[in-house]
Amino acid sequence: MTESNELRLLPWSGPDDKPCYLSADTPGSYMSHLADNTEEIQLGLGSELLAHAAEVLTDVDSDPEELRLLATDLTGALRNAVRVATSRGHRLPRPAHSAREEPPAHPR
Repeated sequence: MTESNELRLLPWSGPDDKPCYLSADTPGSYMSHLADNTEEIQLGLGSELLAHAAEVLTDVDSDPEELRLLATDLTGALRNAVRVATSRGHRLPRPAHSAREEPPAHPR
């Protein structure tokens, strides 16, 4: 979970598309619960959009305006998914050794 001195990246942005953070992320708090629910909704909508994209792209009669709207919607869904992945990645437990360090040698 998030350490007390870290901030949780929230699944929405603020003015000028700047990231929003939650300090003192406590599992079960109102804001933490709201952020968790928002992430689930965003990922679910992204999955639905992906299924819709597959349909549109297989339709040879899709017009350029429909494809442009699809690209815009997919861009937003991808932005949300990256933000969710980044937020969740920051909350994973840290490994015991740094990725740059050599792992301890195993005795033979």
